[in-house]
Amino acid sequence: MTTSSPVPRADAADSDRLRALLERAATGRDSQAWSDLWTELYHNGSLDVADPLVLHALADMAQTGRADTAASALHLAGALLVRSDQRYETRNLRHQYAPEVARLLGAANRWRQVAVDRNDYCHLVEAVLNLEGDVHWAEELIWGIVGEEYELECPDPDGCASLWVILGERGFFSTAEDYALSDDDVETFPLHPADPRALEGLGRRLYDLARADGHEEIARTLTYAFGEATCPECEQRFSVVGQVVARSS
Repeated sequence: MTTSSPVPRADAADSDRLRALLERAATGRDSQAWSDLWTELYHNGSLDVADPLVLHALADMAQTGRADTAASALHLAGALLVRSDQRYETRNLRHQYAPEVARLLGAANRWRQVAVDRNDYCHLVEAVLNLEGDVHWAEELIWGIVGEEYELECPDPDGCASLWVILGERGFFSTAEDYALSDDDVETFPLHPADPRALEGLGRRLYDLARADGHEEIARTLTYAFGEATCPECEQRFSVVGQVVARSS
């Protein structure tokens, strides 16, 4: 009986590539490495998110002294965990790597408390929610705060209209047209913010966090996100966050 040398396995090559990408990303100077990690771990799944290297390395990066590298690691880790939850309808990845997830969450909360930039803060809050795993529409909610608008559908059963909810420097209103591309005389309807004292659940938590972390403007914007808008077509009032959830379901 003769034997031959084993042929290198594809998964070994993948592991080597993954290790190299993570090492490059950890330097904080290689944006292409982050792009490749997002593509191969998140978008097309050509690298295995359950590889022990992934969450361990991202947790190490999140605990470094570099804010930009930590933020990138936290953003990717949170997105990977939520994608795994949704794709497999289990929390197996979270349970398998519970110590790494705990390290990531601790780092996300520490960086959140010292973030000064508005958008950096929002993305760190998104990472906290994704790492906790209780809200699967956190990305939709936070991206609307960052981008200062939501593109939503009227909740009318007949599908009354698509509309934009604007919240930020341009004001706080709803409109039937893409306000960024329309004339100044487009018809608008003012938003109705939630009373902070009446906020409950996630709305209350995010509002209190933003205020405690010194982001009063974000706290104010959240009252509009958790408030009500008016459909420009049928003039029905509806929950903004309710339609954010509906769109992401």
